[in-house]
Amino acid sequence: MESVMNCADEQQPSSMANLWSNKQESSRTQKAKGGFVLVHAGAGYHSESKAKEYKHVCKKACQRAVDQLKAGALAVEAVAAALVELEDSPFTNAGMGSNLNLSGEIECDASIMDGKSLHFGAVGAISGIKNPVSVANRLLKEGQKGKLSAGRIPPCFLVGRGAHDWAVCHGIPSCPSEKMATKFSLSAYKRNKRKMELAERMDTGHSQTKKRRQSNENGNGSGCLDTVGAVVVDLEGNVAAAVSSGGLAMKHPGRIGQAAHYGCGCWAENARNIDSYSTAVSTSGCGEHLIRTMLARECSAAMQSEDAHQALLEAMQNKFISSPFLASEDRVLGGVIVLRCCTCVEAQSSQNIQGKLVEFLWSHTTESMCVGYMSVQDSKAKTHISRLPSGTVPGQSLAIEGGVCRLMGVTE
Repeated sequence: MESVMNCADEQQPSSMANLWSNKQESSRTQKAKGGFVLVHAGAGYHSESKAKEYKHVCKKACQRAVDQLKAGALAVEAVAAALVELEDSPFTNAGMGSNLNLSGEIECDASIMDGKSLHFGAVGAISGIKNPVSVANRLLKEGQKGKLSAGRIPPCFLVGRGAHDWAVCHGIPSCPSEKMATKFSLSAYKRNKRKMELAERMDTGHSQTKKRRQSNENGNGSGCLDTVGAVVVDLEGNVAAAVSSGGLAMKHPGRIGQAAHYGCGCWAENARNIDSYSTAVSTSGCGEHLIRTMLARECSAAMQSEDAHQALLEAMQNKFISSPFLASEDRVLGGVIVLRCCTCVEAQSSQNIQGKLVEFLWSHTTESMCVGYMSVQDSKAKTHISRLPSGTVPGQSLAIEGGVCRLMGVTE
């Protein structure tokens, strides 16, 4: 097994001072000034010809979340705003422009988790809704209100027609599926359908079938695993995570991927005490691989170790690539974005400098992964398409990168 361990430059806004002592609490009131967002446009294959478009949508998603944070929104609202921007892009496999299934229809999955309340909302195989994450977010909010009439438990996960009807009943407008398809997604569907029909007519052996399947996974067609997602920490130190996907191209109708499954697509959890970290994770890749390993929750748990970079590396190697649950797989395809943060305080003359130390990382076993990140103090987002080095084998190797952001506030 090969691994590529690259660490991006530490991200320190110019107005930040290195005035930190790790994991200390203050009983004083904080004038919060910080917030941070990390987004991904998927782990899969990102062609050089469309690199500008992928980076552009990541920048827009970061800016959308930061605008929410500056307005005082909590992390869960900011992360939902970032996902709406990603879903609206025709270049991502989520919401508008999603992959079509075997029947030529769009069915989407999405989920969101609030680290403060630990509430979760998700939709699976939902059609006719432009922004699936909005339905997931509404499910989360309704769940936070408590029980329904006659003591009924409110749903946190809805699928198919039931999810669509619930969304409409709660004020989320429907959108005809044909309007959600793009020229690119339609041409990809027609191309994949021709390949399938040709393959079914050919009398080939097992080895040729296997080679053809692997070849498809490497292309920008059925192997396009670009689920989108985001993780956020807000002004108060709350974290949230979200994920949205149109699923695998040519999937069977009704198939639900990791983007809707609890602990598989995203995870967010505020620190329980002063000796733990707040963590948020969003995943991408082959949904079946991510579901069988519950990768989002596994990575979140790993982030409680002292060395975040080493912890994520070991989680991706031991809990994913070498997982006994995926022992029969030739290649294990997936990626994650992770952030963790803690409160830091240091006395400085007549003031106490208090804020958040945010460590953010991404890792993937796919050919590439597109990410963007931005703090409230930044004037614009930074973007990057991470790629496995030439010569390494997707699904058997991994890349890992990241950085640190310091967010400052003054206590009184």
